[in-house]
Amino acid sequence: MLPFEQLPAPPATAAPALLKGVTVIDLTTSIAGPYASMLLADMGARVIKIERPGAGDDCRAWGPPWHDGESLWFLSVNRNKESVTLDYSGEAGRRVLHDMVTKADVVIVNLVGRVQKKLCIDYATLSALNPRLVFVSLTGFGMEGARRDFPCYDLIAEGYSGVMDLTGEADSPPQKVGTPAADLISGMDAAMATLGALFERAGSGKGHQIDIAMVDSMTRFMSPRIVPYLGAGEIPHRSGARDSVIAVYQAFDTQDKPLTLGLGNDAIWKRFWQAVGEPAKGEDPRHASNADRRNARAEIVADIQRVLKTKPRDVWLKIFSEAKVPAGPVNSIDDMTRDPELVARGLFYTAETGGRRVPQVGFGIGIDGSNATYRSPPPRLSEHTDAVLRDWLGYDAAAIAQLRAQKLV
Repeated sequence: MLPFEQLPAPPATAAPALLKGVTVIDLTTSIAGPYASMLLADMGARVIKIERPGAGDDCRAWGPPWHDGESLWFLSVNRNKESVTLDYSGEAGRRVLHDMVTKADVVIVNLVGRVQKKLCIDYATLSALNPRLVFVSLTGFGMEGARRDFPCYDLIAEGYSGVMDLTGEADSPPQKVGTPAADLISGMDAAMATLGALFERAGSGKGHQIDIAMVDSMTRFMSPRIVPYLGAGEIPHRSGARDSVIAVYQAFDTQDKPLTLGLGNDAIWKRFWQAVGEPAKGEDPRHASNADRRNARAEIVADIQRVLKTKPRDVWLKIFSEAKVPAGPVNSIDDMTRDPELVARGLFYTAETGGRRVPQVGFGIGIDGSNATYRSPPPRLSEHTDAVLRDWLGYDAAAIAQLRAQKLV
């Protein structure tokens, strides 16, 4: 039995309709752009995903692993969308896309500015067709600057941002974060900026141009490490995440499995030592403040490690929960997806439509008491082409047949 087969159905409550009536044209591929449009879809927007005929989103080819012949990476960021295939590299296909733009509220692109202009999908062209349009460009380096036409992936953005230099053990090479962090963070930025632009447009009636750079988003993510360097000249180094401004804020070994421990203030420091049966250490004046504890970090960490090795992880977690000491397990992916609380909160589910079962990670944001967002599974390539052309654009059967004969859809 595969892990997804043990998951519940999506929450039965209605999906939010905060963006009902908003139509998004998604011209992006891979992860960042599709993640942005999925967040908007989860909040109720209609998202029409435009894909290359015969091939589709690059991410459709990212495998193994596969599920029923589909890329699981693709399935992770494309629910609640409609798939339309359209070749808009030439004038005839471009007219169809421009017809869509006149009826849309948002367009998201992830091609560099030079290519946007070449394909006539740049802000100047599309806003002339629809002055109310919210145009979102999500690229590696943004629309301006010397690097504006450089190609980029999550890995490249993480390297530029400094996060790789700080990830890993002190004696190990730089490491990428274990998820496509720059993709996901820039995708969230794109969705957030779109919401702000739509809110302002509701009053002014004017569209907006949004410029998201993956490197900028990932760099901002590093603010708590950058500002201390700028203000104090303190250059952080890889330490296996053992160099926090909080003196005790790291993973520790126990008698069996590791746990995390965050002693973020003086009261928690004292509660920790009471919980482990050595209250006098919490009252030691040499370690009264966080600054004192940072100065003695190596000694304190060794002392805590000595204590925690005496009992299994789950015993300690129960003790710390009762004492209100922040602590938790170091979950593997399989551990985490079996966490009953996360499952109960709707973070993992299996959606079934027409006999097709698709594992999903939920929205994770509660709206009016519910975090349900599922409306439809990630679309098959070109699944909605005819319906969108016919029912939304009003094309008749002959016009659609001509587009097919020209191999434009």
